[in-house]
Amino acid sequence: MTTDAHELVRTLEALKDEALKALEAADSEESLEAWRVAYLGRKEGRLTLAMRSLGKLAPEARPAAGVAANQVKTALEEGLARHQQALKERALERLATEQRLDVTLPGRPLLLGRLHPTTQTLREVLAAFTAMGFQVVEGPEVEWDRYNFELLNIPRGHPARDMWDTLWIDYTDANGERPMLLRTHTSPMQARVMEKTQPPVRVVVPGKVYRYEATDATHEWHFHQVEGLAVDEGITFANLKATLYEFARRIFGPERRVRFRCDYFPFVEPGVDMAMDCFICKGQGTVKGAPCRVCKETGWIEIMGAGMVHPRVLEMVGYDPKRYTGFAFGIGVERVAMLKHGIDDIRHFYANDVRFLRQF
Repeated sequence: MTTDAHELVRTLEALKDEALKALEAADSEESLEAWRVAYLGRKEGRLTLAMRSLGKLAPEARPAAGVAANQVKTALEEGLARHQQALKERALERLATEQRLDVTLPGRPLLLGRLHPTTQTLREVLAAFTAMGFQVVEGPEVEWDRYNFELLNIPRGHPARDMWDTLWIDYTDANGERPMLLRTHTSPMQARVMEKTQPPVRVVVPGKVYRYEATDATHEWHFHQVEGLAVDEGITFANLKATLYEFARRIFGPERRVRFRCDYFPFVEPGVDMAMDCFICKGQGTVKGAPCRVCKETGWIEIMGAGMVHPRVLEMVGYDPKRYTGFAFGIGVERVAMLKHGIDDIRHFYANDVRFLRQF
């Protein structure tokens, strides 16, 4: 070993003693980091600068000096690790004594999101119908007047259009008309499906619909529907009732009462509405002598309109009404959720009140 090598080894040993003594005085994370940069920093650390001198030694002297340099570096790194661990332990002890914190307890679990009650109910409704052989399809929320009204036997200027308070899109065609709207029901998919499909047809169509109307305990300006359509040879009203009874049994259980009552919808003939007994007043119309505001004293809550597909609707999509018949229905998903969970106001679903949503 040359004289230069001996001098470098002595320099490294002196540097180790100095560094370890300085390490003993470091008592915080900041001071430990400052010590690490001063002695072990990659660019300007004192040990790093000393080890660069190895390249100036004679080749035969470098191995021994290199071993000495690595020993010093290992000693400093181990000393730093010990002091970092000791510093962490002292900090934990201080927390345990000053703040009475048990650091051995597991961390608090993260809150997980969950499905909205409307989404939960929608999936249950779809599962009930898919189990009966229906296929799920979806359609656009921004719809053409042609599908939303005209192909459903509701021509322009027909008074039946007043049944749907429509939100029109600010778009004018070449004739100066506004043919685009936010769909008022999921029924437009009846025509869209039948235009592209030959019987037999068995579909349910979930989606959001929009109405320009005032809100109350059982009405919202936007809500969800599930449209159902079945078309084939020999389908009768008995098939419609059997399907909807089975749906009610699967969703609400056999103890709930169901009512069918004649109703008018331009795209079905005959038409009916299906209602369930009110969950608030148990079908009595009053609660503790006061009028039931949910069912409006009727004892029933309508959950869907239904009926046999109008022959004119079949004709407009190219089906032969003398050969094919079918039924259709539209279910209000939020009203189904209200019946299932005893919710007395549909507006709760979209009030963004986490206290309400966490119940489901």
